[in-house]
Amino acid sequence: MEYTLQRLKEEIEPEVHRILNWWRTYSPDRIYGGFAGEINQSNQPIAEAHKGSVLNARILWTFSAAYGEFKNEEDKQLAVRAYEYIAQKFYDTTYSGVFWSLNPDGTIQNDRKQIYALAFTIYGLSEYYKISQEATALQMAIDLFYTIERYSYDPEEGGYFEAFTREWKLLDDLRLSDKDRNDPKTMNTHLHIIEAYANLYTVWKDPQLLMELTGLLDIFEKYIINKKTGHLDLFFDRHWQSTSQRISYGHDIEAAWLLHYCAAQAGNPSLAESWKKHALRITAAAAEGIQPDGSFIHEFDALTGHRDHHREWWVSAEGMVGFLHAYQLSRDEDYLDKVFRLWKFTRTHLIDYVQGEWKWGVLDDYAGMDNYKMGFWKCPYHNVRACMEVRRRIVELNC
Repeated sequence: MEYTLQRLKEEIEPEVHRILNWWRTYSPDRIYGGFAGEINQSNQPIAEAHKGSVLNARILWTFSAAYGEFKNEEDKQLAVRAYEYIAQKFYDTTYSGVFWSLNPDGTIQNDRKQIYALAFTIYGLSEYYKISQEATALQMAIDLFYTIERYSYDPEEGGYFEAFTREWKLLDDLRLSDKDRNDPKTMNTHLHIIEAYANLYTVWKDPQLLMELTGLLDIFEKYIINKKTGHLDLFFDRHWQSTSQRISYGHDIEAAWLLHYCAAQAGNPSLAESWKKHALRITAAAAEGIQPDGSFIHEFDALTGHRDHHREWWVSAEGMVGFLHAYQLSRDEDYLDKVFRLWKFTRTHLIDYVQGEWKWGVLDDYAGMDNYKMGFWKCPYHNVRACMEVRRRIVELNC
């Protein structure tokens, strides 16, 4: 039986509930409150694991968005739990911002201020406000917006610096993780700032916020989208000179649909139309990472020729949304075929039908990667959002 949009919708609807049920069951920390820092492949919590602000912000967004979509009261309760934990434990009431990580008992483990984490907290808080109308949540999101603009914005060259001390002194080590370059500006942080600002703008129509939102679109157009290849450049010096030739296919396809969405939120039809063209160009570049089995490989380094062939859960999730978005814009059946093939690959190799949720990924020989099921960088945001986006877009296509 060949895939159709209707069949995809029928299969993806129960999948989003299956993912959410795993997080409802296993993610809450029944000892210290909030949510676990890490859960292994066997669904066992790791008692000593640190709790990351990014993970908690993504949990807040997920349960808020899920309640908005499906009206399950348990999701709302978990959104409240996530909001209260962020407000009480992660939010820095002295210097503003959010702490990077906490100890299992909720005390501060790492007090650095990573702008990436502030952005995700804005994203989660603004989504939570939509379902709660909690004024303090919106005000916290607004305060974080002003904090980013005050400390992180580069008034000379534009864009945002990566990381600071608790007291907002620029750090020497700016990296999100050990695998990243230590550069002052990155595509990844800018992508998630604009994502956060666009979501905040849906609930707070502030002129300065709109100006920064459109300014970020300009930065992507001028500096981050490679004019020769259509891929996103990943790392930059302060003056926006690219410092790497690595290609991240997952970030390409995520940005392709997300930046067009952000442009549409700005309420300027000509801006949205120009970003429609950018979206299709980035999508075409991202498609270079699709393999004969329908999957996305992870990265390619054009300087060394090294190709990272493992397949991660979030890349497949974003790929389905990105290619479906391109199909909506172009009606090119090849993009629809890519959606179906990515979903087949996900069902065959990434969904964990025994322990629940999705695996971190698989290697080139399809052997599962032995990474945690939930942790600092493994969250419900990518696959829950992808399922909801795909479902909604199929409805829009009248299928």
